[in-house]
Amino acid sequence: MIIKRLFWGVASICCLSFMTGCSGCSSSETSDSDFEIPDSLKNAPLQLSENVVQDMIQNISSPVEMANQIKKSGAGFSQQILNSPDNIKNYNTSFKRALNLGVYSADLGYINTFNKNTVVVSYLLAVKELAEGVNVGQFLDFTTLKRLATNSTNLDSLKQLSVSSFNKMDLYLREQNRSNVSTAIVAGAWLEGIYITCVVIEQTNDQDLIYRLGEQKDIVNILLIILNNFSRADNNFAALVAEIQKIKDCYDGVKITTEFGEPTTKEVDGMLVIEQNEISHVEITPEQVTAIIEKIKAARQFIVG
Repeated sequence: MIIKRLFWGVASICCLSFMTGCSGCSSSETSDSDFEIPDSLKNAPLQLSENVVQDMIQNISSPVEMANQIKKSGAGFSQQILNSPDNIKNYNTSFKRALNLGVYSADLGYINTFNKNTVVVSYLLAVKELAEGVNVGQFLDFTTLKRLATNSTNLDSLKQLSVSSFNKMDLYLREQNRSNVSTAIVAGAWLEGIYITCVVIEQTNDQDLIYRLGEQKDIVNILLIILNNFSRADNNFAALVAEIQKIKDCYDGVKITTEFGEPTTKEVDGMLVIEQNEISHVEITPEQVTAIIEKIKAARQFIVG
């Protein structure tokens, strides 16, 4: 099973990692300010180190990876699947803004995979507004991103700018003890990516996508560990955990086994690197697929509604 990092992309719309720590926690649902760190978090039963959380995030699938798999299935582009930029007016708390910053970033990855430059600007605007809403908009050069995103010949430059922007954003969030914000973004991006996959599965019954859906059993477990670290002191995260837990329950009967092959070696930057090859086998029934899709749709509605 090849599992990559989750948070990829603001404008591009290409692969960029968005790492997170775990030292922050959000304020109440009614607050319009940045997430605060309640004193109660200091005594939370579970405290995860930043490195532990980063390792977990690296094992969460990227929505761009999922979008590429969707394109390979032969499914066509559908803007109706995505979260409408018009909904941005409904996101008036920092928690909702962070979640949906992840959602729109995943949507941008899907849009770029299908080279739909005609709709990319409206989603860039949504990302810009939400990023400003959680006080990280200063790291996005929107004018340049817009110019690059509407010209397919500039994708390499767009990737470099995106990576630079989000690396700076991530560093800032961690330095400000606001890693709960990036955790919410990660959760929103993952859920949107898998939601789009679910819709396509319903339309095509593509077996490769169903296999990828089954793989998410491990991802859901990882995500819950991270989210639970914030839910002990924050009702917003507790409500999100409740939605993700319903998805996890539907995965209980799904079986994943891993077959380890012979390790291989390759040279990277003049150094010999040993890679352990492995193949995963997923056992998932049509009834389980239906139940999982239902709960993923409900969780996605919780985020975007």
